[in-house]
Amino acid sequence: QVQLVESGGGLVQAGGSLRLSCAISGRTFNHYALGWFRQAPGKEREFVASISWSGGKTDYADSLKGRFTISRDNAKITVSLEMNNLKPEDTAVYYCAADFVGDPFSTSTLLRNYDYWGQGTQVSVSS
Repeated sequence: QVQLVESGGGLVQAGGSLRLSCAISGRTFNHYALGWFRQAPGKEREFVASISWSGGKTDYADSLKGRFTISRDNAKITVSLEMNNLKPEDTAVYYCAADFVGDPFSTSTLLRNYDYWGQGTQVSVSS
């Protein structure tokens, strides 16, 4: 089993920044990609960003490129999401997830590929 715990959410004004973190514990010796997803009220969960085990490959939702940055620290077993120039439409619950893909250089943008999920952290952006 793998446990993921997000932190760093909160309320911020439009144009502000937040840094989300996700701590991973449990079966962490296999290669796994990590991703961030979000779900706004009344909407489906959507892909935000992902990063390979190696850290050398990242993917972002097209609408978020340039504002969000994903990173990971395999020594500390954490993944972070730096969010800048936040907009009210970024308001959502943000989830981190692990995909035990087995390939250290792969990532996935597909929700169904992820095996383990955190409980989520709320991000609210006021106008």
